[in-house]
Amino acid sequence: MKEAKRKGKAVVVGGSIAGLSCAHALIAAGWEVVVLEKTSSPPTGCATGAGLGLDPLSQKLIQSWLKQPQTLELNTLPLIIDQNQATYGDKKINRILTRDEDFNFRAAYWSDLHSLLCKSLPPHIVRWGHMFLSFIISDDKTRVSIKIKTLQTGDIIEIVGDLLVAADGCLSSIRQCLFPGLKLRYSGYCAWRGVFDFPDCENSETVRGLNKAFPDLGRCLYFDMGSKTHTVFYELLNKRINWIWYINQPEPQLKKIPDISQNHKYPFGICFYTTDCVHQQGIFVKKMQIDLDEGNSVTMKVSDDMIRKMHEAAESSWLPELANVIRETKEPFLNVIYDSEPLNRVVWDNVVLIGDAAHPTTPHGLRSTNMSISDAAVLGKCLEKWGLENLNLALAEYQSIRVPVTSEQVLFSRRLGRIKQGLVDHGPLGPITAGLEEFEELRQKNMPFLSDAPDILSIDCAVDT
Repeated sequence: MKEAKRKGKAVVVGGSIAGLSCAHALIAAGWEVVVLEKTSSPPTGCATGAGLGLDPLSQKLIQSWLKQPQTLELNTLPLIIDQNQATYGDKKINRILTRDEDFNFRAAYWSDLHSLLCKSLPPHIVRWGHMFLSFIISDDKTRVSIKIKTLQTGDIIEIVGDLLVAADGCLSSIRQCLFPGLKLRYSGYCAWRGVFDFPDCENSETVRGLNKAFPDLGRCLYFDMGSKTHTVFYELLNKRINWIWYINQPEPQLKKIPDISQNHKYPFGICFYTTDCVHQQGIFVKKMQIDLDEGNSVTMKVSDDMIRKMHEAAESSWLPELANVIRETKEPFLNVIYDSEPLNRVVWDNVVLIGDAAHPTTPHGLRSTNMSISDAAVLGKCLEKWGLENLNLALAEYQSIRVPVTSEQVLFSRRLGRIKQGLVDHGPLGPITAGLEEFEELRQKNMPFLSDAPDILSIDCAVDT
């Protein structure tokens, strides 16, 4: 009787959307998966909240992973319109620059999507309250040992697998081990963010005014451009408006925070604690920790005075209807926006980077979550195609498929942000004086590879065009 092939075992560090997507994709490929997440339990929601946009490919991939695919549509709203418009704050009017009525994204609340992915996994896949400490690759490059700390007890344990997947975010501790000299690039601007909840005030003057000024809310991704600044806003499920306001400023000086095992006040999905690493006797170990927001931005503490000044600036910069929403949002927060130069490799022996760990990006192309989901899906398909016995070939194909795509998307998103913030080398495209043809490159559909599903996914997940 022929002996059954051994299942590969993957250890995924990071239990955010990238890590959970990876778990789904690798389980579908026939692998055993363990996800290590330092947060003590699944999130019940985020204190500050965050919205995201899912492209058509991501929607299909997520639906293929869910026990009930229809739940994705039930927990999101359509974004069928992508609209860029210029706002004349002094005149309190705006002007449409570009409008795409075939956008076909969907708006999701971060914690809603995370919950869908988490609940669709088999039990005990995610090990909550487990913090990554170090890893070491075996001499024959076939196994990787991961040392972790159980935060509840303080015990140090070791897990051995065939593959280590770094899904630990923008300041990935594992990436820092492999690229100790790699630095993030400050974008030149920060972003005020907030989620305005209005389930009990649909008929308020603020909500009525907003719907009148922006009649396509609930199906439109709005970009309002001012002079060297812009806002993004759209509706989320359950009567919520997600808004972001980008403001040029010097890079803030950020302080370190205490060890995560002694600090529990930050909600899952909003503040991550990742480690720099040093190399000691062949083992990568943690050195320090910092406060990192979901995605590629550090969340700053804000004072009441900072919020008051922000409200005053909003009144002079944006239409009154939008300024009112910003003013009435509870607990707005401030992100410092980063990306990094694209890496030319994301695989080292049997260690692989995915998501923000592989390609930190600015948010302007709605790529952070979408690239993470595609990374996971492609990795799963490559592992399924080549099998454990050809792991090196599987990882090489994953790298060859994803690196060219993510590199171009990171750079396009960077340029998009610099144009909208008036930071491009040739000077800003003035929303008041420029011709409409100059704004064509602002369309989200100009993102490289947006409509191109990799061949390895095309049978199941081709993007509608």
